[in-house]
Amino acid sequence: MLSAGTRRSVTGAHLGPGPFLPAAIRRQMAAKRQHEKVAFGVLWLLALLLLVPLVGIVGYLVVGGLPAISWEFLTQGPKDMMRSGGIFPAIAGTLLLVLGSSLVAVPLGVAGGLYLSEYARPTLFTRLVRLAVVNLAGVPSVVYGLFGLSLFVFFLKMGVSVMAGSLTLGLMVLPVVIAATEEAARNVPQSHRHASLALGATKWHTVRHVVLPGAMPGILTGIILAVSRAAGETAPIMFTAAAFFLPRLPQSPFDPVMALPYHLYVLSTEVAQADPKVRLGTALVLVTLVLASNLVAIILRSRMRARLGGGGV
Repeated sequence: MLSAGTRRSVTGAHLGPGPFLPAAIRRQMAAKRQHEKVAFGVLWLLALLLLVPLVGIVGYLVVGGLPAISWEFLTQGPKDMMRSGGIFPAIAGTLLLVLGSSLVAVPLGVAGGLYLSEYARPTLFTRLVRLAVVNLAGVPSVVYGLFGLSLFVFFLKMGVSVMAGSLTLGLMVLPVVIAATEEAARNVPQSHRHASLALGATKWHTVRHVVLPGAMPGILTGIILAVSRAAGETAPIMFTAAAFFLPRLPQSPFDPVMALPYHLYVLSTEVAQADPKVRLGTALVLVTLVLASNLVAIILRSRMRARLGGGGV
């Protein structure tokens, strides 16, 4: 048997820090640490460079558009062919279109993603569906606008309306929600499913009470991306929902509506002698709405992750 001092000396000789290692190994470890510091420095610099355009754009909008922001600007309708007045109808129209597209995309997208993850068998049909989802996510938004114009506006005779625009935007962001839901559901450990089934739960109860809560943070990430894209698109609503000048709120889902992206486009290209501060103020309001909706979703996602990390699945 070795004494305690002998054991300590042997342990220190074999597992101790630098002084017990050969000089060549110490030099190699120091060189690796130096390379690691350089690599982390480069990554930090690249991350910082990504923030420069964001800070520049937001700063430009704040400096140029903040003087135009007032209570009247946010609560009144446009006047004098949009050369003066406010943007309240455009704000309300954007919120209506985002809400309508979310009502279309979120239930269908979550259901489709859960089906592909939990129920669909690995067949040719399933592979074709996944391929279609990936391809549809990359289709330009103007193509969705032309499709919505043909199907909803003309064929189904909805006209240029909130309903037609919401359905078009919902179809446009649907692949994003499906892909995010499927990926989030696949990241839920299989052991959680097996434990639920072993306790006598049905497949649906397992999906409802185990898989869906565990995948919800990832699903909310997809919803954030979908809402951001729907709120900022111009081409789809240009063909299906947006009106050039409409200083009032829509009275029904089949009425046209003003929207911030299209309103900003009109101010920049069609309205003569428009005040640049009004254009920048409109852009600032649009960016603020998108950031606010993203912030709310991120807070909900963080709270859900914290709750799941505290013991729930």
